[in-house]
Amino acid sequence: MISALYIAIFALLLAIYKIQVIKIRRQYTIWHGDGGFFDLQVAIRIERYALDIFPTTCLLMLTLEMNSSNYLPLHVLGIMTFLSRLIHSYGLKHHDFGLRKIGVSVTLLTFILLALFNLYYLPWRDFIVIE
Repeated sequence: MISALYIAIFALLLAIYKIQVIKIRRQYTIWHGDGGFFDLQVAIRIERYALDIFPTTCLLMLTLEMNSSNYLPLHVLGIMTFLSRLIHSYGLKHHDFGLRKIGVSVTLLTFILLALFNLYYLPWRDFIVIE
């Protein structure tokens, strides 16, 4: 399963983001909320943005893999998602709006392409009843 590879990669990236939040919380001894610390706020936002993106991407990748024998789109879109999250988080962390915009744009493009590929490879003959 190709999508399982990307689900595992996304889970590892999310774990890295969570560890960053934990480190900063320990640094400031903040156990709830962000304590008003900007770097903790940024780390929490990076983690939350990934949590917004990864579940939908994983579901779309799984359904595409189930309906298609063409694995190239899965690899391309999985890599695009991974790179877009890295670019976005780097831009957010380093206050680079241009990189954030690129990350968000590539993520949106990935969502649209995954949806379109799913519609294209959907087994439409199963929806049409001819008697």
